[in-house]
Amino acid sequence: MPQGLHISDKIRRERRLSRETLLVLAVALIFLAWRALSAQQGSEEIQDITGTYQFLTADDKLSILEQEGKLNGDLDIYQGEEESDAVLSYEIISGSRKKDRVEFKTNKIHQKYYRFSATVQRGSGLEEKDPDYLRLVGDVEIITTKSGSGEEAVQRMHVVLKSRGKAESEEK
Repeated sequence: MPQGLHISDKIRRERRLSRETLLVLAVALIFLAWRALSAQQGSEEIQDITGTYQFLTADDKLSILEQEGKLNGDLDIYQGEEESDAVLSYEIISGSRKKDRVEFKTNKIHQKYYRFSATVQRGSGLEEKDPDYLRLVGDVEIITTKSGSGEEAVQRMHVVLKSRGKAESEEK
């Protein structure tokens, strides 16, 4: 009889060890999968944000050319058919990109200019030619200067600017 207890104790111990081993292996696999996924996402640094982005309306567009961390381009704002100028084109007069941060300021037209600060993110597009391949997520400020006093009124809004994609950009 004592030998039977010894064998059953040994079986229980082996079962406990195999459960513990399985648990440790499962945790290790989950951890390794998580590290691989986060490394894959983190390694996808966006090299260049040059392109065309939808701005505040479907007709407005932001065109950016990135060169060595400096941003050039313009912001075309549709004015409506009742205005004398159908589109006002604000030039980016100072712009920069540092890692995933983007900032720019435009020139002033009719006492109005734009400031923009955002982060660069991957969108839902799979390739650079796809719409929404890149997103600029941040805040735009529309600054209007009162002509008599020079006082500035600032309108702020949070925006998500989606890239238009190569085919869509060429059409518009």
